[in-house]
Amino acid sequence: MTSTTEREAGNAALDKKAWLASHDDGLHQGLGRRQVQMIAIGGAIGTGLFLGAGSRLEAAGPSLALVYLVCGAFAFLILRALGELVLHRPSSGSFVSYAREFLGERASYVAGWLYFLNWAMTGIVDITAVALYMHYWGMFADTPQWVFALVALCIVTGMNLISVKYFGEMEFWFAVIKVGALSLFLIVGTAILGSGMGVAGHPTGYHLITDNGGMFPHGWLPALVLIQGVVFAYAGIELIGIAAGETKDARAILPSAINGVIWRIALFYVGSVVLLVCLLPWTQYRAGESPFVTFFAALGVPGIGSAMNIVVLTAAMSSLNSGLYSTGRVLRSLAMGGSAPSFLSRLNSHSVPFAGIMVTVTIYAVGVVLNYFVPSRVFEIVLNIASLGILSTWAFIVVCQIKLRQAIARGEAEPVSFRMPGAPFTSWLTLAFLAGVLVLMAFDYPNGTFTVASIPVLAVLLALGWHLLRRNNPTLLRPTIPSVVLTQKILESGPDSRP
Repeated sequence: MTSTTEREAGNAALDKKAWLASHDDGLHQGLGRRQVQMIAIGGAIGTGLFLGAGSRLEAAGPSLALVYLVCGAFAFLILRALGELVLHRPSSGSFVSYAREFLGERASYVAGWLYFLNWAMTGIVDITAVALYMHYWGMFADTPQWVFALVALCIVTGMNLISVKYFGEMEFWFAVIKVGALSLFLIVGTAILGSGMGVAGHPTGYHLITDNGGMFPHGWLPALVLIQGVVFAYAGIELIGIAAGETKDARAILPSAINGVIWRIALFYVGSVVLLVCLLPWTQYRAGESPFVTFFAALGVPGIGSAMNIVVLTAAMSSLNSGLYSTGRVLRSLAMGGSAPSFLSRLNSHSVPFAGIMVTVTIYAVGVVLNYFVPSRVFEIVLNIASLGILSTWAFIVVCQIKLRQAIARGEAEPVSFRMPGAPFTSWLTLAFLAGVLVLMAFDYPNGTFTVASIPVLAVLLALGWHLLRRNNPTLLRPTIPSVVLTQKILESGPDSRP
């Protein structure tokens, strides 16, 4: 009996070791401190601020700053939960890999495919947005939209297939442009506010808030409803966890990069909105125009429209770049666990998961064509479905962090130095917040309501896919091994150990 038990434990350890190797071997650690820090910044700054802030100011007024602050605080907690997992075990599979370790293969399957759904839908919109932004300039007005979409897709695909270093370098410069634009606004806006200069005939100052209805000019309800839209402005912050598996000395670099996100969120999101409403009455900002364009246009700055168009073009390219990078790694992680076709695990000569990237590229290419024929309302609904992928990803990260803490408390895992502040209270609070966002989405008729109503349909499709995978891959029928003890022992014993 003892011999049989030891043999089973030995086989389990071998399975666990093979699983670890499948996620962490073969990928080059080509990302350095400079690139990782900018990936962290870029993931927290996107078109949600550059373009979306105009319509949100119109809807909720100055209270938008408080909404950004609350959502940003929870985004930071999610990042800290992810950071705790990364220091436990850096992996390019990120939350998919952690879900497999702590929750089992089925949870990993759900987490990975919902995240892929998010980027598949988001990427279709991003590539179309690139083409539309190019048409802003009159010289390109007669160029067919599909040409710009194809060129953008080819550039980003090429960079992703060559090397992870090229992805990191492209993302670095995209982030530099976004941060540079916001920094310029903050410097100019602060200087004008501090000097007491007027803007477009309006005296600047805090009185622009109190004289125009206060922080909640439409009441607190619009601000509350706005949470379910603002929270998705932070979509992409989880990318730093995927990049950790290809980062040199991730355990040393990631903590400072993650901690730096919180003050950047406070400065760029909250600080920008406060400045905007103190420089011009919030009623001057409107949907369809970047509030930064509104401000600089009021100053009479020539070429501001073109400058901001370059920034939002950069944000769309950055999102497209991140989508290809992350889905390639997530699909590979799913394939190595048996939750996706095995060909998606293949690497090219540069140690890049090209099969997963090319599957995403194919979807993006088809999406551009479909975008000509799908009515805008339906297209918005499809994009809203992608938000379910973000919510589920963030929830899986927090749940895995809770499971890690429990494993540490049982002595089954080594404590990590970089921990989520206030956990487990903040962990459960974050999960409650994400559930609240889902409830708010349900009341956002029609798109949000249809999105939440689609959850049972997605559940059926995922269950069907899991059934087909189980039938075609008998190894999935075996119980998973969520024990962290085996993981720690294998990691400590070295790569050539045998149980």
